[in-house]
Amino acid sequence: MPTVVLMDVSLSMTRPVSLEGNEDFQRKNLAVHGLNMLFEHMASNYRLEFTALMAFSSLWELLVPFTRDYNALQEALSNLDDYDKTCVESALQGVNSVVQQEWGNACPCQLQMSDTMNNLEELLHLSGGDGQIFTVDGALCMKSVQAMFGRLIDHAYSPFHAVLHCGNLSSDVQVFPRPEPVIIDEEVEPIPQSVNADLKIVGFIEITDICSPPVISRHLVLPIAVNKEMDDVGAGTTEELEEEPSASQMAGKSPNFCVLLHGSLKVEGMVALVQLGAEWYGMLYSQADSKKKSNLMMSIFEPGSEPLPWLGKISHLGPISEATENPYGEDDNKSPFPLQPQVKRSYAQTVTVWIKASGLQTDVQKILRNARKLPEKTQTFYKELNRLRKAALAFGFWELLKGVADLLERECTLLPDSAHPDAAFQLSHAAQQLKLASTGDSQYAAFDHNIVPMHTDFSS
Repeated sequence: MPTVVLMDVSLSMTRPVSLEGNEDFQRKNLAVHGLNMLFEHMASNYRLEFTALMAFSSLWELLVPFTRDYNALQEALSNLDDYDKTCVESALQGVNSVVQQEWGNACPCQLQMSDTMNNLEELLHLSGGDGQIFTVDGALCMKSVQAMFGRLIDHAYSPFHAVLHCGNLSSDVQVFPRPEPVIIDEEVEPIPQSVNADLKIVGFIEITDICSPPVISRHLVLPIAVNKEMDDVGAGTTEELEEEPSASQMAGKSPNFCVLLHGSLKVEGMVALVQLGAEWYGMLYSQADSKKKSNLMMSIFEPGSEPLPWLGKISHLGPISEATENPYGEDDNKSPFPLQPQVKRSYAQTVTVWIKASGLQTDVQKILRNARKLPEKTQTFYKELNRLRKAALAFGFWELLKGVADLLERECTLLPDSAHPDAAFQLSHAAQQLKLASTGDSQYAAFDHNIVPMHTDFSS
């Protein structure tokens, strides 16, 4: 993700620091030294990171907009001026303006502040707690500043190297930006789950079958040995390549599985399903930046055995050759996806919802209207009765079942002399079943159980 470096250039940063050899340095000099160390590391190991440099005191100024030119960032550090007092609020407003103008609201951004604030913990708390404070251990000197920036580099800017496996083929790759650990909320004691350094391709699938799935994050997958591939996506400069022509030429001549995979996915229009950990998957695919340039990308799914419902469990997928018949048809005119769920989803059914008393009253009146038209409306009567019964059991509304049973018994006593004798039997039977369900007995209050009409014979 992009990085914004916020440099404090107030008068407080001009305070002297006594170092060994009786040579006086300002706090600003130590901060500049640490940032130069960070930029040198990013230039050699984290080249694809976009970084901006801002200076602030009572006002803020964008010294270098988002760039991958770390020479420009280091040059700007050497030309810093001193200003008045520190005002962090205006500086953060400036960061917000710069980030939104360049990346919008959807892109997260890292903020690195180099100042002498004492209330950073409170600032992190107000921002939601997503951050970390690195402080100098021991006396303020060049070595302690280097050690502090070293910890920052290890925490946030160390490259993620992995090995991509596919059967007997493998390739050393770098995943950029580095995948962040994911905390699974469903666990009793949430433990961060990290992506393994061994990425195993478990199969291939058509792009049309996987469509555009929901993902946690997207990353570039770069072959470590082939430096030219990294430079094609903006890593490094022409001058740096000319310094090591032999290394690039040697790497370019050696075969690399990552390059083969990228070309194959691009030509065949497929994606590779890759296992990132225990029951955690992602996909590798080719994404074109322009007509002539494309990159191998990796998207990470939500942890779980079934991250994409229309594919089912990833572990249940297998090669077409093991199927009794081709699931795509002889002419590739059909697809086995999406899989149809064995149980209907709740949103695919007519769900009984009683938000207001009028809704419940309407359902009860519908049952009573059908009860007065028995036996002609027997099927409709039991259909509405079972619908109300299931809703009452789902809500734990036992009193409703007993109340409707009392209403049916009352209707039975009010039947006219001309009523069909089957009506009285059906009403008494339905009332008895509702009373049994209202007791909560598992034998009669099972949710999947339906009340069926009482069998009678009045043909004679």
